Amino acid sequence: MPETARSTIRRVAGTRVDVPRRAALVYCGRVLQLSGLTWTVTIAFIVLLLAVDLALAAARPHRVGFREASLWSIFYILVAVGFGVWLWSAHGGEFGTEYFAGYIVEKSLSVDNLFVFVIIMTTFAVPEEHQHKVLTFGIVLALLMRAAFIAVGATLLALFSFMFLLFGLLLIFTAVQLFRHRDEDPDIENNVVVRTARRILPLTDDYVGGRILTKVDGRRVATPLFVVLVAIGGVDLLFALDSIPAVFGVTEEPYIVFTANAFALLGLRALFFLVKGLLDRLVYLSTGLALILAFIGVKLILHWAHVDLDDRVPEIPTPVSLGVIVVVLVVVTVASLIKTRRDPSARAHAGSLRAHPNRPDDHRE
Repeated sequence: MPETARSTIRRVAGTRVDVPRRAALVYCGRVLQLSGLTWTVTIAFIVLLLAVDLALAAARPHRVGFREASLWSIFYILVAVGFGVWLWSAHGGEFGTEYFAGYIVEKSLSVDNLFVFVIIMTTFAVPEEHQHKVLTFGIVLALLMRAAFIAVGATLLALFSFMFLLFGLLLIFTAVQLFRHRDEDPDIENNVVVRTARRILPLTDDYVGGRILTKVDGRRVATPLFVVLVAIGGVDLLFALDSIPAVFGVTEEPYIVFTANAFALLGLRALFFLVKGLLDRLVYLSTGLALILAFIGVKLILHWAHVDLDDRVPEIPTPVSLGVIVVVLVVVTVASLIKTRRDPSARAHAGSLRAHPNRPDDHRE
């Protein structure tokens, strides 16, 4: 039976199944063929890196200096690039390009994530020797959340092609909101989850050596570190909701989506200590991220229209997407540095998806 414009009829166990055209194209097009062993080795390697991070944070709490942060940042970048080179050589330039595009998208969004981490650390006055532990927890939680979102997103995209339209509209909405509120920071103290935790939990006044829970007069109580981790978890959830649709805009392969996210997040801890003093100078970063999210949103909508409406609708190739993303990031970085050199009082903001009441301006030192 010939394929229609909207669906393909297949027989599964003697039953006629109407498969969306998007799903039918997967069977006809090129798919990244991976064994279960490849998945297992990849996940084991990522877990190993996380375990080393956790062990270092637990065994030797200390202030992370510039040299240490630089070495770890270089290491994680080399690991990510090395993985991309392997993927390129083993499975072809198409998948290699998709990985590098996805990695750059996730890395750029991670820098915005760092803004919020800085705000949280400063708002709750987290001692420097405990910041490593908080960041590692944030990365682990982010990986778990994103793995869940990737599994759900990949399934929905395979079954329902209109999800490309919904993801595209979500990214465009996020881009518009981020651009509108690009000169604001998220209101961490008035976050619903944080306020609830503070209201219902007995809390100590200090961090009690970096413990999450402790005992006071025989009663188990939480330390401020517990509230910090709650705030970090809420931020991870919000960033997962944006970043997963964004990376699906440059690749539809769950393996590439997962590894691009994982390697971008693994370097986040070191990157925080390396560039936290420079974040205030990236005054146009929120604008650049808004442009990238809007661009990927348009790309997803065009893909949906090409698949579901008319195959004459043009699509944006992955190499073009990679070029646009790199150019936007270079331009906003250079423009930000020029702006802050000319106006030293200019300060960057993480951006927000909604307006907040006026409050003291500086959460960061």
